[in-house]
Amino acid sequence: MANRRRRGPIVNRRHMARQQRERLFSQYITIGSIVLIAIVVILIGYGFIVARVVQPRQPVAIVNGEEILTREFQAQVRYERSLLVSQWVNLANLMTDFGVTDASSQNFFIQQLQQIEFSLDASTVGRTVLNNQISDRLIRQEAARRGITVSEEEITKSLEENFGFFGGGPRPSPTAVPTRPATSTLSPLQMTLTAPTATPTPTITETVAITSTETTTGTQAIEMTPTAAVTDTVESQPEDVPTPTPFPTSTPYTREAFEADLAENLDTLERLGYSEADLRRLVESDLYRQKLLEAVTAEVSQIQDHAWARQILVGTEAEAQDVIARLEGGENFAILAQEVSLDQNTAIDGGDLGWFTREQFPEIADAAFSLEIGGISEPIQSQFGFHVIQVLGREERSLTTSEFDELKQSVFETWITDLRQDSDIEIFDYWANRVPTEPNVPAGGVAALIQQLQQQQPAVNP
Repeated sequence: MANRRRRGPIVNRRHMARQQRERLFSQYITIGSIVLIAIVVILIGYGFIVARVVQPRQPVAIVNGEEILTREFQAQVRYERSLLVSQWVNLANLMTDFGVTDASSQNFFIQQLQQIEFSLDASTVGRTVLNNQISDRLIRQEAARRGITVSEEEITKSLEENFGFFGGGPRPSPTAVPTRPATSTLSPLQMTLTAPTATPTPTITETVAITSTETTTGTQAIEMTPTAAVTDTVESQPEDVPTPTPFPTSTPYTREAFEADLAENLDTLERLGYSEADLRRLVESDLYRQKLLEAVTAEVSQIQDHAWARQILVGTEAEAQDVIARLEGGENFAILAQEVSLDQNTAIDGGDLGWFTREQFPEIADAAFSLEIGGISEPIQSQFGFHVIQVLGREERSLTTSEFDELKQSVFETWITDLRQDSDIEIFDYWANRVPTEPNVPAGGVAALIQQLQQQQPAVNP
């Protein structure tokens, strides 16, 4: 049989067309994959650029033409969150270290911890920070108009004092806090209105008389030995009195120690994206606020109008009208307050509210500062119920230092609110999507902490 030569596959036009289509299809797949990969890379890169470059430079709010950038907003949120988380951890450590197991103590700690967790809600902490930053811009703008400045030296000094460093010397001694002036002299009308009411007198079955000698009466006597006179001689000193031990001298807080503490804190803050410049700006903002507060409240006097009144608080207007009718019928205000007032804090004292300013009790201020001494008000509605008050006195009195500071803060906050209403403020809705959620409390939060405490409790044998 003759050898036949091997013949290759017969290639016709149809076969060639198929191979060409397959090559083209393969090329299309390759090109499409490359394009798809390129698009993904571009999108990832774009997202990275937007998140790391574009968004941080976008404003979350504009205050009178001045921008609050996303970067500084997010940095401040992380800083505030770190403070809240630190508080949470410290409270949790107290619970675990001391093994708090009784229900009342646990409830106290749990309420505090839950309040912190609520404050860490993204919407809550973000809105708080944004409002504070808007107020800061307004304060700085007003300070510039008034020529108020803060120097770098002032920032440095305040930062050092916040860490407890006072140039290596002792802490400054606190200034004496003036006390409230003596109680005013009551007029005859006031003495009549505030005459003491009859109260039950406790029966004393056994009295304790402290005398220097024994007694033969029916009372229990405690014999007191007269104290010997102290002289300069050694013999007069009691033999069993130990020599006082001097307290150890505290180690001075040196600049080196301060700088080490500062560096440690800055290292922690920088991991949150909060720089030393951010920290100094925060201190600067506080200084601007303090200086502007003093300027705005310069005309506020420490001498303020005060009213003295007492109240009966009831739940409905009908009950309040019944109280008024009983008072007009001659019943004693203090006794009636003890009987029906819902405010147990004041009812025990006959409803006495003491001396107060308009700001302290705004709900009843109009009546308290307009009625005649001894006058009874109509029912005054508030969120607590219906008040019936009687005015006992009205005069100018000096505020204590703490009360004066609170008044100035209140005046300043009202001024800030008015300034904000008169300012051009634009807030961008996307701020809510840019609130950082780190740092955060340990996983599980309060629930995990309670479980840990339960596991620490020793098993009780039946």
